[in-house]
Amino acid sequence: MRQIKPARIFLGGTIALGMLGAVATIAQMLFLSMVVDRVFLAGESLEGMRTLLLLLLGSIVLRSGLLWLREVVAQRGAVRVKNELRERLFAHLMRLGPGYTGGERTGELVATAVEGVERLDAYVGRYLPQMALSAFVPLLIFAYLLSVDPISAVLLLATAPAIPVLMVLVGSHAEEQMQGQWAALSRMSAHFLDVLQGLPTLKIFGRGAAERERVAEVSDEFRERTLKVLRYAFLSGFVLEFIATLSIALVAVALGVRLLIGNIPFEAAFLVLLLAPEFFRPLRELGVHRHAGMEGKASANRIFEILNTPTPVSTDPGTVTQPSGLLSIEFGDVGYGYPGSERPALSGVDLTLPAGTCTALVGRSGAGKSTLVNLLMRFLDPENGRITANGVPITDLSVESWRESLALVPQRPYLFYGSVLENIRLARPAATREEIEQAAEMAGASEFIEHLPRGYDTEVGERGVRLSGGEAQRVAIARAFLKDAPVLIMDESTSSLDPESERLIGVALERLMRDRTVLVIAHRMNTVYRADRIAVLETGRLAEVGVHADLVERGGPYANLVGTYKRTLA
Repeated sequence: MRQIKPARIFLGGTIALGMLGAVATIAQMLFLSMVVDRVFLAGESLEGMRTLLLLLLGSIVLRSGLLWLREVVAQRGAVRVKNELRERLFAHLMRLGPGYTGGERTGELVATAVEGVERLDAYVGRYLPQMALSAFVPLLIFAYLLSVDPISAVLLLATAPAIPVLMVLVGSHAEEQMQGQWAALSRMSAHFLDVLQGLPTLKIFGRGAAERERVAEVSDEFRERTLKVLRYAFLSGFVLEFIATLSIALVAVALGVRLLIGNIPFEAAFLVLLLAPEFFRPLRELGVHRHAGMEGKASANRIFEILNTPTPVSTDPGTVTQPSGLLSIEFGDVGYGYPGSERPALSGVDLTLPAGTCTALVGRSGAGKSTLVNLLMRFLDPENGRITANGVPITDLSVESWRESLALVPQRPYLFYGSVLENIRLARPAATREEIEQAAEMAGASEFIEHLPRGYDTEVGERGVRLSGGEAQRVAIARAFLKDAPVLIMDESTSSLDPESERLIGVALERLMRDRTVLVIAHRMNTVYRADRIAVLETGRLAEVGVHADLVERGGPYANLVGTYKRTLA
């Protein structure tokens, strides 16, 4: 309710309609008891009962209409809550960025955003309103019965607490099992997605049979947990129905004895007997919906755990104007440490990326290269120091406007399901087809695109399954050309390509790097040789900066890296 404020309106409307439905139920039972009493005991004719019969019919129609309207309001409220919550969850995941999602399993996040949010349908539409109605409706019937037969009213009130007490006792075990079932579903979703994405690799290495057994184990675990949850649900339902039936039977026996001794008139006794099941109905329905409520609670815990995760970057709209032209980037005493890590990923980094130059960033695995790039792209904000562009701290700019100044060509570009045209247009959604084709030509991609079955309209499939590694890389370079950003970040875009593809991409990259500030995460010496400057990171610190010949002559960390590279080639 705190997260989704419009839910309060729908919840309040559902509860109000439920209370009105309870009033209509009391009226219906009152008219029914009067009709039965006057027809069977007083011998009234049809003419004399016409008014009461019309009132009875009207109360039945009114009750049915209120129940229908209550269901409509509850379902629309649930749909509104699910839509808004799913949008907020997705938007928050985007704000958290790869710094958060990189440590999570994609399949589990997808299960939370899809199946987890969907489980809130019954939770919001049925369980939450029923919790309020299970308290208010019995109290309403109790208050009315006090004026009809105080003894029966007190007897109903005395037996009512047994149902919620048993519900809590049995439900605590069921909720524990439900949490385990949700955890098993999350693991299964994550595992299945990993298997599907890695299916070609599994087939290449002949691990299909072993993975099939593993999938069967994960599925069996989820099946066993689901059956255990259902056993608890059926057990709790049986207990609640049994207690409610005993309570109604107790009231019925007491009424029968009092009728025999003449202590209560038939009309009042019959009315109490009709209202007794209605007194327990909300509590019984709460027991029925409690299973759905526990499902919703289990998924909601994970949903709000994500929503309550603080974003690693400031989401302020920005207080200064975006700098224009060529950008000079400066890292001033920048430091960052990941939560739970004993040592910082970066510490005291002072680095300048002069405007219009290419800087190669080198270092061993874990030295902090990816962290530095994530800070520059504002997937993270520095804990210490600051990063400036032409003297303007990038944290004073809005995240969206700053990222407009950056273009990324990753080592393994991600292509989405869709056409080649749509994949290139991701860099600038408002671009025309002519601009996209021009960017592809500059990236050296137009030739292979034109040979595809439908040219630029060819569907490439998820992760670009119809394209080779070199072709996918040229699509990523076309994106960078289309964006035409002043700062270019590259992650060794030719490290896993054949010589011909490497040559074509090398030509395109040289064209792309002109008149831009370039930062390259370098893994190969030929990339380092072409850079204007080389920055060496070692255990999160900037060890040295310079050109290749000078750094080798110094005999420091860079010279050690070059020696390791040469020994590897030998």
